[in-house]
Amino acid sequence: MFKPVLPPEGLTEQQEDALPMLVQILDKTGPHNLGLFIGNKAAANDGVLLQEANITSTMNIAVNLYLPPLDLPNGTAIRRTHIGLIDGHGNHASHLAAAVLALHGILDQDSPGKPHYPPHKRGHILVNCRGGRSRSLSVLALYLYWAHPDQFFSLEAAMQHIRQLRGLSNEFPLPGMIKLAHQAYNLLPDYNSLAKCD
Repeated sequence: MFKPVLPPEGLTEQQEDALPMLVQILDKTGPHNLGLFIGNKAAANDGVLLQEANITSTMNIAVNLYLPPLDLPNGTAIRRTHIGLIDGHGNHASHLAAAVLALHGILDQDSPGKPHYPPHKRGHILVNCRGGRSRSLSVLALYLYWAHPDQFFSLEAAMQHIRQLRGLSNEFPLPGMIKLAHQAYNLLPDYNSLAKCD
């Protein structure tokens, strides 16, 4: 497992968000046994750190955050996906369910793709928002519960797993995101039947 990159304790959220934060929350998932990471905007824009973690795809969950194209030092182009969610209330459950399904799709996406695409290789996936505390935690916890119920027997168990690795209290994710995650779970198809369609 990748050694977590966490900001020092005692910082404000604004100070913390200025520093890269990157934590692996699962070492193997999907048909290619890829790792899943949670992180913040600073980590998603740090090519050296992403290359060190063998991350070659990012999924940005923040509605008000736009990440520029990025090449790693080895020339690999990072694949960017953006599904913008509001932090807390103001989203529809289908939007969060769409983020989980998009993550499922990214895990199985062809690499490098087509000859005229930027150079890419299959690697781990980072799910990020501004601070990596609420929106990205909600998407990843919902994915873990949906895709790995043998390891994560409830949504709360999946959230607690990520909180512990990320060093967060139970105040995260925000209550609106927790409520939304429960609603979104009911919209997701059966994981095993979806996997068979691949």
